[in-house]
Amino acid sequence: MTKNKSAAKRLLVVSGDQAVIRPLWSIGDSNGWRLEVAADPWEAISLVQSEEPLDLAVLDLPRGSGEDLNSLRWLHSLRPGLPVIMIGHHDDNGRKLDSMRIGARDYLIRPITNRQMESAIWRQFAIASKDARCKQGRSTAERNDGECFPVGVSPLMQKLRAEAALLAQADVPVLILGEDESGREVTARLIHSLSSRSACEFTRINCAALPSDLLEREIFGYERRSLGGSARIKTGKLELCARGTIFLDHISALPQDLQTGILQVLESRRFLRPGSSAWVDVDVRLVAAGFAKDADTASARGLEVELRRQLGAHSIRVPSLRERKQELCFLSHDFMHRLAQHYGLSPREFSPSFIEAWQGYRWQGNPRELERRVTRYLTVTDDDLAHGASRAVPQPPLEPAASFGRAETGGSQPRAALAITSLDPSLRTHLQSIKAEAERSAIAAALAKTGWNRKAAARLLKVSYRTVLYKIDQYRIAESPPLQASSPIASP
Repeated sequence: MTKNKSAAKRLLVVSGDQAVIRPLWSIGDSNGWRLEVAADPWEAISLVQSEEPLDLAVLDLPRGSGEDLNSLRWLHSLRPGLPVIMIGHHDDNGRKLDSMRIGARDYLIRPITNRQMESAIWRQFAIASKDARCKQGRSTAERNDGECFPVGVSPLMQKLRAEAALLAQADVPVLILGEDESGREVTARLIHSLSSRSACEFTRINCAALPSDLLEREIFGYERRSLGGSARIKTGKLELCARGTIFLDHISALPQDLQTGILQVLESRRFLRPGSSAWVDVDVRLVAAGFAKDADTASARGLEVELRRQLGAHSIRVPSLRERKQELCFLSHDFMHRLAQHYGLSPREFSPSFIEAWQGYRWQGNPRELERRVTRYLTVTDDDLAHGASRAVPQPPLEPAASFGRAETGGSQPRAALAITSLDPSLRTHLQSIKAEAERSAIAAALAKTGWNRKAAARLLKVSYRTVLYKIDQYRIAESPPLQASSPIASP
């Protein structure tokens, strides 16, 4: 592969081992990189704090040193976002997981070949390049109460933003069309923030989440009179949201008597509070979403048809995530940084192959499904478990990443397997049986090599101990008689 040498990369190597430094000098010379070597973290201080930008750091400390994780924290405090590749030893139990949680981008286990090292470095440069492109899109995002509206990422969202701005200035009721979790509430908040009512309240009511009696009280309030004649008034959201915007999501779930009240508000800007005979005047903007698809043809729902007709005079459609996959990179990084801050964890990076695999996935759950997957990827640091959780998704998901046969670099970045769901069923079954047999053979060979030490086998295969236990049970691998390895496994 031809490398681009137009811009010299500056690499910092923190190591006192010539077996690590010499190959890096050779790799740096062949790629036009500038290598700067520090024997220990203290010597690296002046290099990191210099004004000249640093593109990557390789951190290698002696076996058993307790300074490597502190050095990693120190690097991130001085240069947030700096890609760091850690070099560890086979028996540093738990060090890899701790390093990835703190923020290391990759973790290589000795012995390391020149090809492994060069591949790991170029992988980090590719991730940084893609992340930079995502940050350019982030500069054109709008936020409302923490929700992100990616304006400049895709043409569809640019068009939607322009339509939202026009509707915001018109001060008319708005019907938002689109699939569940596609961003209808974010769009409603955007319309509110761009309107003259932005200084007042925005309220969302999920009409499908409450029984009819509670929903009536929530929207319209109620009035009760005691035996002595004194009145007790509970104010509803229509009044509390005065001069603001009220967003009725899943409005088709409204009972017919409540639909009548909403129609009255649309037509005359007033309603009858339950328990009272006095009209209540309101100045509020109604935005609604979530009509049934067949609402305009169902004769039994004539009132709903009328309500949709009143609101639909000014409608706006939110495209599904499948229609705007240009946002996947931006949204996944945005979710990652917000969720990492929420959970108190360091953000994890997505490999290019991971994002590329997501491009071919049908996001039936739209951005909310993407957010759930990013949450799982952030919190479940074992990549096999993170991918395995997607098996429960009933639609064509990403094929779970192969537990075995990973890149020999030992990096933590997930590798999305090629989706085979579109293949002929018989061919798909055949490929799955081949994959299962390859996994079984690899596990059997590792167990035989380690004398059935399951933890040692997990380290040899570079997977979690829990994964090995699960696979032994899944493939019913027996310890007696001793297993014969079908193919040798190279020691990491």
